[in-house]
Amino acid sequence: MATGRTHRPATRSRGIPEATVARLPLYLRALTALSERSVPTVSSEELAAAAGVNSAKLRKDFSYLGSYGTRGVGYDVEYLVYQISRELGLTQDWPVVIVGIGNLGAALANYGGFASRGFRVAALIDADPAMAGKPVAGLPVRHTDELESIITENGVSIGVIATPAGAAQQVCDRLVAAGVTSILNFAPTVLSVPEGVDVRKVDLSIELQILAFHEQRKAGEESMPSAGQPRAEVRAPEGGKGPDGEIPAVMPA
Repeated sequence: MATGRTHRPATRSRGIPEATVARLPLYLRALTALSERSVPTVSSEELAAAAGVNSAKLRKDFSYLGSYGTRGVGYDVEYLVYQISRELGLTQDWPVVIVGIGNLGAALANYGGFASRGFRVAALIDADPAMAGKPVAGLPVRHTDELESIITENGVSIGVIATPAGAAQQVCDRLVAAGVTSILNFAPTVLSVPEGVDVRKVDLSIELQILAFHEQRKAGEESMPSAGQPRAEVRAPEGGKGPDGEIPAVMPA
């Protein structure tokens, strides 16, 4: 049986802030790219730029790991890869189940990044009887009736939910009851979980809406007059009031 359910990352016990934990995968991705190019050392400035953070924040984050680099040399790439991987719990096997094998679930199952980062897709699970036995990413899809036995047999502690919103909470409850203590939720809904269960939510529509906000703001800034340009006035209709009875303010064109 895999050991995924009995081993937890040591980050909380060592007092590493959650914001630092959230950045560790960014550093690991940048370091892995350097390692693949056989780069032996990297400065904090170079690594920070590759990870998209500032160098002072990076040095502070690494101080929580006990890594301070060497003046004039920088950080040892291979050692940092190992150190961050260990801190994140990626030096051991983490069996994962994906529940909901629609278009998104199938895409996740075919994602090659799981295995290279210490995650093994132990099973693909779907409620549709017609899906049972069909191969997806080299694994036969199994029915949700088997969910509890699959989790027990494989020592699963991480579940991925890619179901429709209406089914997500019920699936979540079953995962938790079977012993899953970490959930990655792709369903467009908020899950309720007991104390001790971690949930990370990925909502692509929310991310797109945030991008839309920034695009709209950028478009608004581009249409604003630059310093020194006259500001156009929006005049009230005759009588001095607008249709809502209020006197309109002077607005930029």
